[in-house]
Amino acid sequence: MPGSPAQAPAEPSAAVRSAAAAAWWTRWWVRVLAIFVASRVVTTVILLIFAANQGQNPWTGPKPDYFSFATIWDGLWYNIIAVSGYPSTLPTDGGHVTENAWAFMPVYPGVVNAVMFVTRLSWAPASVLVSVACGAGAALVFHRLLRRVGLSESTALFAIVLFCVAPVSPLFQVSYAESLGILLLAVALLLLVERRYGWLFPVTLVMAFTRPSGLAFALALGLHVIYRWVRRGTDPFPVRERVLSVSLTVFSGLAGLAWPAIAGLVTGSWTAYTDTELAWRAAYIGYVHLVPFAPWFQGAQWWSTVMLGIPGWVGIVALVVIVALYAVLLFSPPVRRLGPDLLFWVIAYSVYLFAVFFPQSSTFRLLLPLFPLLGVLALPRSRVYRVLMVVLFLAMQVGWIAICWGVAGADWSPP
Repeated sequence: MPGSPAQAPAEPSAAVRSAAAAAWWTRWWVRVLAIFVASRVVTTVILLIFAANQGQNPWTGPKPDYFSFATIWDGLWYNIIAVSGYPSTLPTDGGHVTENAWAFMPVYPGVVNAVMFVTRLSWAPASVLVSVACGAGAALVFHRLLRRVGLSESTALFAIVLFCVAPVSPLFQVSYAESLGILLLAVALLLLVERRYGWLFPVTLVMAFTRPSGLAFALALGLHVIYRWVRRGTDPFPVRERVLSVSLTVFSGLAGLAWPAIAGLVTGSWTAYTDTELAWRAAYIGYVHLVPFAPWFQGAQWWSTVMLGIPGWVGIVALVVIVALYAVLLFSPPVRRLGPDLLFWVIAYSVYLFAVFFPQSSTFRLLLPLFPLLGVLALPRSRVYRVLMVVLFLAMQVGWIAICWGVAGADWSPP
C-alpha cells in the first residue's frame, strides 16, 4: 500500500544457497583445474623427494631446492637463449657441429623473458610459472576438445586425470617448452575440429616456433583437406573453406621450414639446424647424415647390439612388429571415436616422429603430443580400471623422473 514501509528482500533459503554452491563446484572448468592442481601437488612432492636425494651434478649442487631442480637439462639451454640469444657461428669439435642453442625454438624463452620483465622474477620461478600456467590452460582446452568430438563428461574428465598424472607430466612444472607447445597444439586441434581455419594461421605460426610441429601439422591438415573433399557430397566443402584450408596447409608447411631457414641465414650454413639436432644422437651412433625414416632402424640396431648384446636384425624385426601393431591400433573402433581430425593428427605426428627422430630416452617426452589418445584410454568406465590406470601412471611418473630427470654422474638418459 502507498505509504507503507518497504519490505526487505527475502533472504535466499539454505536450499537455494546450497544449490548455487553445488552448481558452482560442478562447473567443468573448476573440476579440470582442481584435477590439475591436485596432480601438481603430487608431482611436486615426488620431485622434492628426488631433489632431496640428488647429488652433485653439472647443473646444481647436492640437494637442490625445487626451482634449481626444475631448471636442469634443457632448462639451461632456454635460459641461455633468454639471456644471450643464438650463436651466429656454429660451435664445432674441429669437424662436426656440436650441441648448441639452435636446437631450441624462441617462443618459450621469449614468453619467460616477458614474464620476468613484468613480475621481476628471476629465470627459475618465471619459467616454472609459465609452464604451470600453460599446463593448466592445456588441460582446460583438452577437456573442451574431447567434449567437442563427442566424448561424455565422465570420459573427458578421466582423460584429464590421465593427462595430469601421465608419466611425463612433470614437464608441466619444469623449465621446458612442452607445456606451451601442448597448449598451442590443443588450441590448434580444437580450431581444426571446429573448422575455424582463419584463426589457425597465427596459432600455427607461433606453434611452429615453440616446438617442432609445423610439418606434422601440415600433414594433418593435408589429410583433413582430402577427407573433406572426398566427403563434399554429404558434408559441404564451400569454396571459401577450400581456399582457406589449402592455404593453411601450405602455410603450416612453410612455418615448419622457417626455423631451419632462419638458422641457416644467421649462421651461413643451410644445414645448421639439422646438424645441431644430429649432434645429440652422435653419442649413440656417431655423426651421420639425416636420412628420413632411417633413425628408428639405426636405433633398433644400436639398442640391440650395444645395449642388449643381441643381433641387430632382432631389433629391426621387433621395430617392424611394433609399428605394425601401432598402425592397426590407430584404426581400431575406440580410436576412431576421437573423430577424423584427431586421428589425422595422431597419424601425422607419428609419421613425423618416425621419419626424423632417433629413439632414446627423450622419446618418452616426444610422445606427449599424442595426448589425444588419452581419450581412448579413458573410455572404460570401470572404477577398478580407472584406479589402476592412475596408480600405473603415477608409478611410471616416478620411473620417468628416476631414469630421465634425476642425474646420476655422467647421465646418458636425458628427458
